[in-house]
Amino acid sequence: MQGTFIWYELMTTDMAAAAKFYGPVAGWEVKDSGMPGMSYSIFSIPGFEMGVAGMMALTQEMCDQKIPPNWSGYVAVDDVDAKAKEFADNGGVVHRAPEDIPGIGRFAVVADPHGAVINLFKPNMPEGPMPPEPQMGTPGTFGWRELMAGNGEEAFAFYSRMFGWEKDMAVDMGAMGIYQTFKVDGVGLGGMMTKMPDMPVAFWGYYINVEAIDAAAERVKVGGGQIINGPMEVPGGSWIVNCIDPQGAHFSLVAPKR
Repeated sequence: MQGTFIWYELMTTDMAAAAKFYGPVAGWEVKDSGMPGMSYSIFSIPGFEMGVAGMMALTQEMCDQKIPPNWSGYVAVDDVDAKAKEFADNGGVVHRAPEDIPGIGRFAVVADPHGAVINLFKPNMPEGPMPPEPQMGTPGTFGWRELMAGNGEEAFAFYSRMFGWEKDMAVDMGAMGIYQTFKVDGVGLGGMMTKMPDMPVAFWGYYINVEAIDAAAERVKVGGGQIINGPMEVPGGSWIVNCIDPQGAHFSLVAPKR
């Protein structure tokens, strides 16, 4: 469905080290995708054929452009080319023009008017039934998406036009402003707010579901990662931590209990 997040991808400087880190932290298995001509790994939950995320190495060109290790999300759209043009026509930027991934789908890398990068994707739908997927909330799936926006109100108006997102619960964070959650077709997807002044750029962040936050935070530290915020309880009763992996990519964890 247009406007839903359907894939996540880690760009890193050391694929082997990242696989060793995220396997225990998120409970993932890591395997090579088998895609010809490129090294691309798939993170999956044991017992499920369908992967939940991918991983590839930052290219030399990306490193030369000072692009750091990062997680990115892919949003489903009906027409990648038309949506990329719509981003550009409404003040956004197309960082990578639409192109095909043979046998997989078509994608583009775009940014909103304040510079937060996100990917557009239209998959090639295979014939026959799809393999079973883990239920929402299963440890190892992605449970939340969060935009630290250049301007929260302007960002919501922009993404609402682009993807049809609707307002859900709004949380007054006091001096930090309003944290606006959003949904599509009645399903909550994430939240956004104006970024703090000390954050250098607007960016999207992604939360991986885990079974309990304290145990997961300890796995992050044992694996060589850093906890930069939390554990803290958020509205609704979940617990979160914001983290940096050993290569420098930001990610977050969310759990129903400590």
